[in-house]
Amino acid sequence: MATIGNTYDPATTATGLATNYTSARQSILTAQTKQASSAAAALSSLRSAISGYQSSLLSLTSGKTMLTQAATFSNTAIGSASAGVNATAGNYSFFVERLATANQVSYNGLADSAADGGSLGIELGGAPGFSINLASANSDGNATLTPREIAAAINAEPTNNGRVSASIVTVNGVTQLMLTSKATGAAGNISLNTAAVNNAGLKTALSNAPTQVTTGQDALVWLGAQGSGTAINQASNVFTNVDGVTMTFTKAQAPGDAPVTLTVASDNAGTVAKVQKFVDDYNKLKTVIDAMVAPGDPAKGANPGVFANDGGVRVLQARMVSMLRGANGADSLAAYGIVATRDGSLSLNATRLTSQLAVSPKGLDTLIGSSVNGASSGIAGSLDGYLKEWSSSTDGQLKQRLEQNTKLQTSLVKRQDQLDKQYDSAYKRYLLQFTQLQTLQSRMASNTSMFDALFGDKSN
Repeated sequence: MATIGNTYDPATTATGLATNYTSARQSILTAQTKQASSAAAALSSLRSAISGYQSSLLSLTSGKTMLTQAATFSNTAIGSASAGVNATAGNYSFFVERLATANQVSYNGLADSAADGGSLGIELGGAPGFSINLASANSDGNATLTPREIAAAINAEPTNNGRVSASIVTVNGVTQLMLTSKATGAAGNISLNTAAVNNAGLKTALSNAPTQVTTGQDALVWLGAQGSGTAINQASNVFTNVDGVTMTFTKAQAPGDAPVTLTVASDNAGTVAKVQKFVDDYNKLKTVIDAMVAPGDPAKGANPGVFANDGGVRVLQARMVSMLRGANGADSLAAYGIVATRDGSLSLNATRLTSQLAVSPKGLDTLIGSSVNGASSGIAGSLDGYLKEWSSSTDGQLKQRLEQNTKLQTSLVKRQDQLDKQYDSAYKRYLLQFTQLQTLQSRMASNTSMFDALFGDKSN
């Protein structure tokens, strides 16, 4: 008699059948979920790229000109200078008679004193500055107030605001309290008001005239020759008397020296650098967009971009290119060495740019324009205006697309949950059926063995 065998596992069989039952829908759902996730990441990346490019346009054009000015001294040992966009070309003569310095004083012979309380006033330029509570200065609470505790209290005093720094210097066993003014100029000269100091010995030590380590003084610079030009006195060594120019003097001149010459002129290298940044930042954004709409190349194993079939993003790509190629005429991008290649990216010919600047320096600003709100113009204004249709936080395309994609992802999660439940239901149904079948087969196999034992051939 034939033997009935059990050649399958109910759990494995149920898993396979349940998988087959949902596999087609699962494949579709998995692909849609992957696409939605890729779209979310790409939209976030695009938003960041567009925002970065708009910030770059604003930075480049907010100074009202792409042209850069340079300011240099004939003797760089005397100082340095920088020119802003509003600086006017020209030559200026200066004589540096003295530099501004910060006051530093030393109170010598200080010793530990009895912690008798009171307060110590610190004056700047002869006017009250701030005071410290000597009782609070005794930080360890013992009967002795040390010079180091006084210095620490001066530095920690909230109303000091860093205007005076205090330190302790010991020379040949003698303790000195060093006070240094943060600000240069005579207005920062330090003096002490000891009227409210209770300890007599400490009061005497701090009332003595200090050693002037460095005298605080204002800078004196002559516009023109020393003594015959116009004197300029101020507390700082940084001067802004020439419109659009910042000068920092670092060395005083000796009597009889010739004045140093400040030259303000166009800085072609600086202008080239700004235009190169305009080119590089545009190409950076375009590279991001190009990768997203790339068609892919199966022969080379290159996958298509996440928005390869998205007409909206392709319009964004095309509009950016057309805005640049649409600027023609004598003062065109090409005239200034900014060339659009076949794929729409930009390259810069610095030699051609410099040559055209010599012919028409103002034309570059008219061409590039500005992206500043209320004063947008030129290529920068057109690009920024169009990109705002994408980047607007109220009704921009990126905001709308992200919201739609988020809704889609939420829907896909729900669909996945439903499919998981269908899978679980199918698995349980198949497991029950094949477990029952396995039980039935086991009983049949047992009965077959019994019949074989009763009626089988016993001749052997």
